[in-house]
Amino acid sequence: MIPEDKPFIDREDVKTDIRLCAWMGTIIIFISLICATIGVISEVLDETLVLESISWFLLAIVFAVIAIVPNMRSLTAKLIYGIESETKSQ
Repeated sequence: MIPEDKPFIDREDVKTDIRLCAWMGTIIIFISLICATIGVISEVLDETLVLESISWFLLAIVFAVIAIVPNMRSLTAKLIYGIESETKSQ
């Protein structure tokens, strides 16, 4: 059971969360880049590749915005980890 005054169990839990969130953020950004690339290819070829090119660009924007969530969580965990490291060293 995690105490209510601490968001993480211990330092290893923070490190695991940082790695997981960074990994998920990278995957979502990669999906966003794939959508944008398909949109560009669709526009250059003047073909409809499953969706219109504007739809691919909109999907890329949506995935890029969604990628903010794990990146912010990772940033917050790094901040908490840094504060814990600083207080433990004193």
